Amino acid sequence: MVFKSFFSGLLFFFSISPGFAVEIVSAGQTEDEKRRDTVRYGTETEIAALIQTLKDEKSELMDKNLEAELVKISQTTRNQNILTGLLGFFAEREAPGLEERALRAIAERDDEAHSTVLAALDYVGKVHALAAVAPLEDLLDANEERYMNPAFKALGRAVKGSKESDPVAEYLIDFYSNRNPPEKSMWEIIAALGETGSKAGLPLLCEIAENPDERAVVRIAAVEALAKIGDEAGLAAILGALSSADPNLRSAAVGSLGPFSGPQAEEAILESFRDSYFRTRLGAAKAAGERKLNGAVPYLRFRAEYDEVPTVKEASIKALGAIWDGESKTVLEKLFSDRKTSDRTRILAAEMLIQNDPGGYTDRVIEEMDDAQKRNQKALYNGFLKDVCAGKTGKLEGLVRRFLSSGGVVEKSYALDMILTNEFKSFAAEIRLLADEKNSGIARKAKAVLEKLGLPQS
Repeated sequence: MVFKSFFSGLLFFFSISPGFAVEIVSAGQTEDEKRRDTVRYGTETEIAALIQTLKDEKSELMDKNLEAELVKISQTTRNQNILTGLLGFFAEREAPGLEERALRAIAERDDEAHSTVLAALDYVGKVHALAAVAPLEDLLDANEERYMNPAFKALGRAVKGSKESDPVAEYLIDFYSNRNPPEKSMWEIIAALGETGSKAGLPLLCEIAENPDERAVVRIAAVEALAKIGDEAGLAAILGALSSADPNLRSAAVGSLGPFSGPQAEEAILESFRDSYFRTRLGAAKAAGERKLNGAVPYLRFRAEYDEVPTVKEASIKALGAIWDGESKTVLEKLFSDRKTSDRTRILAAEMLIQNDPGGYTDRVIEEMDDAQKRNQKALYNGFLKDVCAGKTGKLEGLVRRFLSSGGVVEKSYALDMILTNEFKSFAAEIRLLADEKNSGIARKAKAVLEKLGLPQS
């Protein structure tokens, strides 16, 4: 009786206790609701941890209400760490919504933390905020060296491909030519000229790229900027840089040939495969892939098989995938099928095959994936699994079914990726079951997939 009375009294206490009522509500919350509450009521540490979790998830799918709460707190918070984290997160996703707050941070930079202003500069550039042009130019006109380089970069990015690109290019040219900028800012101004995409920058960039007395790092910036603009008027300056004694300039020049057409550019790319400096060969592979240069396939095959530098091998395989003609396909098939080839090479070759012809190669890669699992070759299995799951083909339905019925957490996560990529709406019932999984990551992902496919949650 005593125990019964005590228990009754305890229940009464809990029923009137505000703290306990909150706990009851919290226990029934969804993961997205908990996250929204963290943004509304959490500490700096808790919100920072949430932002890091969102970054780690690397998902394009985010609860719209949560995103709205993040935008809202950016407007009101006085916590510099929270604001800096939010600007960095939204910049990484190139997501709009924080432009007003970022511009305020730039304009009122003396009252903001240094890290917050830097994050704001990065953000306005990555979201191409045209409204940032005047504030950025005001900042640069003030000659505040601590912010000049990121401001130049942001200015070039902000106007890329817009009607403001020519006026901003003229501003940058004037700054470079007439305002005696700090030496460490010259590279950034040149790079920003390339980011604008404006042809107005071509004369200055060509002059710098062709000047043998200019520092190599500045000439490198100029040839890379010419490549970003991609106008034929810049080709001669890039070709000239290929004869430089500086290996870094040579590699930058060949890597900048991708956007240009014509026999001169093609011959320069092929010749660069013979360069003893690995970065030049790397640039040649990237340029050959970018321009889908069929004549480079024999060079790429040789580099993919025998180059002593792994990054050159990988770039050559990717270039073969970009070219994708009969000869390059044969080379990729051989690299993938030969079990004596390194795991990394086989995985990358499989990625190129599925990327170009998922219907034709998915079954073969799944067979090799299963064989790798039987042989306990975990790295090879995981690599082939990632390749397969990126494909878009109805042939993946069987694998999805297998993963949903008997796979672990990783396999179920990949199954959801395949369902979303291929819009396999016939798995709606199975997705809803995953939405109730104890694993919060899987449950959240399943709900997001339902939303993205336009399927009811229940």
